[in-house]
Amino acid sequence: MSSNNDPVTVPILEINPSDLPEMDTSDLNSLAEEAVLSFHNISYQETVQSCFLFSKKTSVRGKLSNISGIMKPGLNAIMGPQDGSRSLLLDVLAARKDPRGLSGDILINGKPRPANFTCTSGYVPQNDVVMRTVTVRDNIEFSAALRLPMTMARDEKRRRINEVLELLHLNKESNVKPRSKELRKRTSIAMELVTEHPILFLDDPTTDLDLSTTTDVISVLRRMCRRGRTIIFSIYRPQYSIFRLFDSLTLVASGKVMFHGPAQEALEYFTSAGYNYVSHNNPADFFLNIVNGHRFSALLDTEEDGHESEEHKDLSERQHQVTEELANMYAQSSLYSEVRTELDPLLGEQNAGRSSALEEITWVTPFCHQLWWIICRSFKNLTDFPRMTIIKAFIIFILTVYMCITLHVQRNDCSEVHTRAGLLFVVTVFQCFISVTAGEILMIDRDCFPHEYTSGYYRVSSYFLGKLLGELVPRRILPSIIFTVIVFIIAGVNTEVKGFFAMIFTIMMLTCSTSSLMLSTGAGQIAAGVPTTFSATTYIVSMLALLHNDLLGQNFCPENKTAEISRCQNSVTCTGEEYLTIQGIDLSLWGFWKNHVALGCITIILFSYNYVELLAFMKMRHFLKRYCNFIELIWP
Repeated sequence: MSSNNDPVTVPILEINPSDLPEMDTSDLNSLAEEAVLSFHNISYQETVQSCFLFSKKTSVRGKLSNISGIMKPGLNAIMGPQDGSRSLLLDVLAARKDPRGLSGDILINGKPRPANFTCTSGYVPQNDVVMRTVTVRDNIEFSAALRLPMTMARDEKRRRINEVLELLHLNKESNVKPRSKELRKRTSIAMELVTEHPILFLDDPTTDLDLSTTTDVISVLRRMCRRGRTIIFSIYRPQYSIFRLFDSLTLVASGKVMFHGPAQEALEYFTSAGYNYVSHNNPADFFLNIVNGHRFSALLDTEEDGHESEEHKDLSERQHQVTEELANMYAQSSLYSEVRTELDPLLGEQNAGRSSALEEITWVTPFCHQLWWIICRSFKNLTDFPRMTIIKAFIIFILTVYMCITLHVQRNDCSEVHTRAGLLFVVTVFQCFISVTAGEILMIDRDCFPHEYTSGYYRVSSYFLGKLLGELVPRRILPSIIFTVIVFIIAGVNTEVKGFFAMIFTIMMLTCSTSSLMLSTGAGQIAAGVPTTFSATTYIVSMLALLHNDLLGQNFCPENKTAEISRCQNSVTCTGEEYLTIQGIDLSLWGFWKNHVALGCITIILFSYNYVELLAFMKMRHFLKRYCNFIELIWP
């Protein structure tokens, strides 16, 4: 199976314990309950639907094929080429994929994986989903507050947080916002370590990190393994100094296993099969070259020019052939037999407990506790943009003052009522425009929300209400109140106290209704679909309410201005009732409050829609993944 029939004997690599970071004896007191994860005959398929005209075609694409193995406490690496197999296997084991395409069994200590496994295990995604607008300590405290039981004392939580900060060398950077890739990665790991779950999954934790940072991250994970943790992670091409720390290695390519066993036995396995290993070469590079169908000396053979397409086709066929050969070689090896011998007793009679059961999200903290912490984090998000907040407030203030002064200067006795109506028109339009950006309230967390919800941080209801109270109120409603006060003072609108508070209430209702229209996670689709219904209705009823409040009972033709009014060329509307009657507005008390009832109904309907849409957000993400697979099928 090699170009060289005389395999090179390579000594087994050994780990020098002195190279690892030191661990105090006090660490032994915080050992987590050990967990052994085993997977038996795992296969994963994705169903892709393609439509053309009136025909509908469904195809099934196999992603993983009959994979079995065991992950014990220690560093368990999943390595392979960049074909998506390693991350897919990691996500399947971590219950982060749609279970409907999964077959086989995944057991924890010989028992079926629990339905809430995503809430009882740690997971660090490849794209770090930390809040960059709050500090490192704030992120870790948020994770500890919502994922640790409330029965745990605050001092114990604080001790865990400080211990994790020290473990990941984050002490000096605890009050820094995680803006750099390296700091975000360490913060993501810290947020999972603070929960002390027995199993931790990491998707390519060394991506885009330099060698020094990568070594620090792997060394920390190694130290956690010595506390009894089962660390499972995917990795592409680690350096030798990193590879030598692995306890278990799983090589996967094209959805099949090429090797699964102790990492330090991998070299002996492939060299004994006839593969030529060059001394002092990186073992990880050696394995990946084998998996990719490269035989070193064979790759150096060149063909004549002008046959690049044929060479590429031959290389693809050869790579597929080599992958099949490696998978068959492993299935027939004594190493696989030893793995099966270890797996069969664990499986036992658990075939009835399929791991493909639908996932269940559980929480360890009550609704009110989650709501409080989400509001606190939302306020911290607001304070992270002090300059932007001040600039926005200053611009709104200047525009409001300019608008009011302009209308105040242009006011005259002949068109007083029309000037007042024009002012209210501008106020309504202005409020609608400044509420257009309300969609950013949820878009800020569009990456964090799916991960945090799946990991059991909070309920959808507490998250949604917390975002409304923590960000919608200070970002939208408070500026609207300030805006109303400025208009009230400068423009000289209804001077009665009752009218003042009625105007504030109307502006608040307008802000809530227009913000709820744009608050949806799919705000672009909503704004394109219903601008002529909800938007127009919101504007009209708000305008009617403001006109009713400001003009009712107003006299624009006082006795002391009789001479000035008599010189007007056109007829003058002297009372607010006269103007409202001309416009067809109901003068009764119900004529005022029915507009607020309409605004309230619009707000409730849209907020309810936003909440339901948020509940279905995870399903929509699954739909988008299937759509991407459909695109890949059409244009591979």
